[in-house]
Amino acid sequence: MNPNRKLVILDRDGVINVDSDAFIKSPDEWVAIAGSLDAIARLNQAGWHVAIASNQSGIGRGLFDMAALNAMHQKMNRAAAAVGGRIDAVFFCPHTAEDQCDCRKPKPGMLQQIIDRFEIDPEDTPVVGDSLRDLQAGATLGFPVHLVLTGKGQKTLAAGNLPEGTKVHKDLRTFVLDFLAQQHD
Repeated sequence: MNPNRKLVILDRDGVINVDSDAFIKSPDEWVAIAGSLDAIARLNQAGWHVAIASNQSGIGRGLFDMAALNAMHQKMNRAAAAVGGRIDAVFFCPHTAEDQCDCRKPKPGMLQQIIDRFEIDPEDTPVVGDSLRDLQAGATLGFPVHLVLTGKGQKTLAAGNLPEGTKVHKDLRTFVLDFLAQQHD
């Protein structure tokens, strides 16, 4: 493990950008949540890297293709860069639940790939999501998990059964402010 590697793992839809029950299928539908890109920039300025772990079953469902997903991520990266932010890597699962893959959250395969790629210690790496499956995937491997109340977050909180130790934040901006303040304690 690389003890100097400071990484935060974010879900995408509902954490960085507005979510939709009809899926985000094109760059035009990808709209940043107010303050989310500034929050990423603030993490970067404090020396933290950012990786995304996102279920993208819209590919497996045939709702959009890799070119559309790449275009969405280009838009996201450009928008982050415009405010001084950087996303170091995007990991995604293109499968549907029926595929029974290991990379689709709540299974921990995608997060294990991030551990392997970045040589990080899960205990020192927050996972931020808006759905129970984001939190479950992180908790399985010992990541500290954080729920934001954007996207599906309000419903997730109301449904309960959150992994032990889950911290709750209004949005990604609030998570970053709280998290960075704790780093200085």
